[in-house]
Amino acid sequence: MNQTSARNLSEGLKTARLLMVLSSISPLFILWAIRGNSLIPDHYFISICALMVLLPNAFLWLRIRTAKRNSDRREVTVGTADDHRDHILVYLFAMLLPFYSEDLGTLRDLAATLAALSFIVFLFWHLNLHYMNLVFAVLGYRVFTVYPPADGNPLTGRTRYAVITRRVCLSPGETITTYRLSDTVYLEAE
Repeated sequence: MNQTSARNLSEGLKTARLLMVLSSISPLFILWAIRGNSLIPDHYFISICALMVLLPNAFLWLRIRTAKRNSDRREVTVGTADDHRDHILVYLFAMLLPFYSEDLGTLRDLAATLAALSFIVFLFWHLNLHYMNLVFAVLGYRVFTVYPPADGNPLTGRTRYAVITRRVCLSPGETITTYRLSDTVYLEAE
């Protein structure tokens, strides 16, 4: 593989990644539905917020179910692994709390908040942070960034994966059977 083709590689499952990002911000829509909005009548606003919670999370559940049904399994060998429990705290304080406190009382405020939220969705999607989901944390999962072992090949060991697992640590050399949720996010098969 030459340098140009390596540069042009992109992660597949773009729709899956986008919907996984939207599922990761669903707690914000729950908070907004509780808080309400003076511009949009409650029955519309709550319905929109409910859809923004239910549809992406239903898709995530469906993606996990489809991966299991199709045996979309991958063996992931751990070279090194970094635990990212701190990402949940960053996620909560950097995104949920500031957006919850936003006043959505004017069209301009609503437009500015939606634009900022669009930037966050794009960054989560572009930076492959679509594994960041409060539901995984509530269910006792941890997220590790796993780097494959270096084997002397200049093309291997460069791709890292997010592995969602209930384990508290991953050891170098360990091989884990996972389900592929996207090209870089894997859920350990249990």
